[in-house]
Amino acid sequence: MSELSLAPENVHERLLATAKPELAYSPGMDLSAWRVQLAGRLRELIGVLPEPVDLDLRVEWRKERDGYAEIRFVFTSELGADVPCHLLVPDGADQPVPVVVCLQGHSTGMHNSLARAGVSDPTPQVPDGDRDFAIQAVSRGYAALALEQRCFGERVDIRPEERRAGLGTCHHAVHVASLLGRTMVGERVWDVSRAIDALAEFPEVDTDRIACLGHSGGGTVAWYAACVDERIGAVMPSASVCTYRASIGSIDHCSDNYLPGALRYFDMPDLAGLIAPRPLVVTTGRDDPIFPIDGVREAAGKVREIYDVFGASERVELVIGDGAHRFFADDAWPVFSRLVGWHDA
Repeated sequence: MSELSLAPENVHERLLATAKPELAYSPGMDLSAWRVQLAGRLRELIGVLPEPVDLDLRVEWRKERDGYAEIRFVFTSELGADVPCHLLVPDGADQPVPVVVCLQGHSTGMHNSLARAGVSDPTPQVPDGDRDFAIQAVSRGYAALALEQRCFGERVDIRPEERRAGLGTCHHAVHVASLLGRTMVGERVWDVSRAIDALAEFPEVDTDRIACLGHSGGGTVAWYAACVDERIGAVMPSASVCTYRASIGSIDHCSDNYLPGALRYFDMPDLAGLIAPRPLVVTTGRDDPIFPIDGVREAAGKVREIYDVFGASERVELVIGDGAHRFFADDAWPVFSRLVGWHDA
């Protein structure tokens, strides 16, 4: 009698291994038509997007720090969704400066980007893994926008304890979004786009030079946001770009990283077709356990192939740091600065 095949992964692993996405990049295809189809499918899969509302931008305070000014403001992304932000502007800028939108992954919130101990604790504290993104950006002459993503920091789930199962700050919101025909990816990408709208209200910022940096789940949002919003002129996703099969398809990840139906149409690196020829720096750790290096290299190879066909091979680079699931600031920022060339403008 043959051994029974009972585990769900037996089916899923076979399907992952044999998946043939309908819109996967292949040499010789009509690039213009492909991009239109790819954009349409992605727009469909990220779900129903919110109705636009007035930003109702409120500046709460401005403080002078050592080397930069910090502006705390809040805007309304959709009905019932206010987004707290901190904009850091370097001292000495005599004209509008480029800005880097900074997105944390699964963490206690944007205070990590600001190198502070907590949402309500302003004590200076550099987070592990080079995650003080906003401080890094402003120290390099860029403005930095740290925004609180849904389900983290100041925007966590506040339902009563008796209605929660302790499965994490985003678990319930992700699944309710799916009930409503939405995805958490789509909701967070929407917030990033609305934050870019809000940046137009700050004359210190050059809105023609906007980049997006994110780590882990924040890198995932940065990737999809760059695919959807062409105002993002450069993107630096950390510990997030990999083949679906090697990462979220075979290793437990938080549910907000999943895009239902995606692999029917594309793998993650195929979406580089919606980012090229804009500068792209993919960063990863050689020993990252949840984004295995072989899967990252495979994805980066396809990304480079796509950039090559768009005549933009010099605008994409893979940065591999010696470590695990973290950002590698000293390795990544020089590559970013070289690719974007904004300090030379």
